[in-house]
Amino acid sequence: MALLTEDAVLKRADRETKALQKSVKAALQESAGPDDTFDVFLSHSSAEPEKLLLGVKGLLEDEGLSVYVDRYSDSQLSPADATVETAALLRKRLRASRSLLYVYSRHSTTSRWMPWELGFFDGMKRPLGVLPVVQSRRSAFEGEEYLGLYPYVDQAEASNGASVLLWANHARQGNTYAELRKWVGGAPLKAHT
Repeated sequence: MALLTEDAVLKRADRETKALQKSVKAALQESAGPDDTFDVFLSHSSAEPEKLLLGVKGLLEDEGLSVYVDRYSDSQLSPADATVETAALLRKRLRASRSLLYVYSRHSTTSRWMPWELGFFDGMKRPLGVLPVVQSRRSAFEGEEYLGLYPYVDQAEASNGASVLLWANHARQGNTYAELRKWVGGAPLKAHT
């Protein structure tokens, strides 16, 4: 198993923009959709490059998951606006999401909203994990402080060897894992056999 690298995520974004023949921003806005419910609330830093967000979103959609990305799904939102209205809309979207994935990257430490979203979602007792996007290839995520409490996402070949799937793993709970799309749906993490 391996963590997602920036290069792999950016290549996924390139495939999306070439297929749609649109800019990264236009692809993110077009795919936002008016859905009221989402499989994944994508918690990310406003400093995260749009191309990286598009790549992550595309990889999750490849797994059959619908994804909420705040400023694209709700274009009126601004990360700079820490208002009562912004918090109310984010709470509504968090409640309407089956899971939350916290994009951990070199940009995530600058976010003011990500820890708030994580704490709010943790209180709802729904699937909550960290999606590390690293600069160089690694096989495990140790987590930073409290992030190590949660499962993390990585990728590996499916048992049939025909495709690569995303997985939710938790090294601190006896090396447990589940296919990401099943975990989002509520499947428990199980021990490696």
